[in-house]
Amino acid sequence: MSENKKKPNPIDIHVGSRIRLRRTMLGMSQEKLGESLGITFQQIQKYEKGTNRVGASRLQNISSILNVPVSFFFEDAPGEGVGVASGLSEATSSNYVVDFLSSAEGLQLNRAFVKLTDPKVRRRIVDLVKALAAENVDND
Repeated sequence: MSENKKKPNPIDIHVGSRIRLRRTMLGMSQEKLGESLGITFQQIQKYEKGTNRVGASRLQNISSILNVPVSFFFEDAPGEGVGVASGLSEATSSNYVVDFLSSAEGLQLNRAFVKLTDPKVRRRIVDLVKALAAENVDND
């Protein structure tokens, strides 16, 4: 197997998917992220697919641009002992957050919610969603 045809490392794929998740959460295009880093959107695509490995300094720059700690990109990463250091309940609880924010509805809700500036309105939205969820459970 030639060096170019080898399968991407699972960690590289995971880090890339977390870059994509955060970028889309912010509504940022691949072009915009690439411009901020001085690279092409095609390079961002390769990072996000895991076909190209993100170097440490570049990951530090990406974390700064996307306003998250570097550790964000490794949360729930595949491998031995996942969840042991952070606690298994934390690992599984953050999976549903990633799943939610990866869905079209979750992303739309998140984008709309962060535009709300009044804490009382935000609280009412949360209460409404909780009430609807409880009602849904009762009807099942």
